[in-house]
Amino acid sequence: MNIQSEKLSLIEWISKINDTSIIEKLREIREDYSKSKDWWDTIEKEELDSINKGLKDFKEGRIHSHESAREVYEKYL
Repeated sequence: MNIQSEKLSLIEWISKINDTSIIEKLREIREDYSKSKDWWDTIEKEELDSINKGLKDFKEGRIHSHESAREVYEKYL
């Protein structure tokens, strides 16, 4: 799906709507969307600290492959 053509299609469709109840619903959707926050802005400090620690570990080369992590995990099953 091409997002630009979808948006244009919606604009065209909306421009032809005469039903005020549908227009009202679309306005509500727009308002709800504009009030929503990005998930990044809603995470707790502990979660942010954990993410930053993981990024630091990655930058410093303290990483393991999925396979090696599975091997360690399976030893403890």
